[in-house]
Amino acid sequence: MLLPFSYLGVQFRIAEILVLLVFIDKRYIYGLTLGCLIANLGSPLGPVDVIFGTLATLIALLLISKTKNLFVATLWPAVVNGIIIGLLLYYLLDLPFFLSAAQVFFGEFVVVTLIGYFLFKRILRDRKLVEIISFR
Repeated sequence: MLLPFSYLGVQFRIAEILVLLVFIDKRYIYGLTLGCLIANLGSPLGPVDVIFGTLATLIALLLISKTKNLFVATLWPAVVNGIIIGLLLYYLLDLPFFLSAAQVFFGEFVVVTLIGYFLFKRILRDRKLVEIISFR
């Protein structure tokens, strides 16, 4: 049902909010990277998207894990995916790079920054919940 909003230009993947778990515990990088790889197996762009889409997510996760400010952390997926997936759409489908990058950035920004920021701001206020979410 969400396939038209999960791949190509404007992507609204609600599951992308989960990347912010890395802000709480960097050990989520492994599972989220694997989950992204599995999700990208359904991409209409095939193996190239499995490789580069997963790489984009891994890079964003590593940047989130190094970031101390939640708002800045929410921006990494939009920036990294905007550039990498924008390039992918440009090279594979001959779509305009800047438009493609902006569309992917927009989808990620709406989900991870506009929704995820406020959700995780609330989560971070609950020490008990953060403790449960953490692998500690």
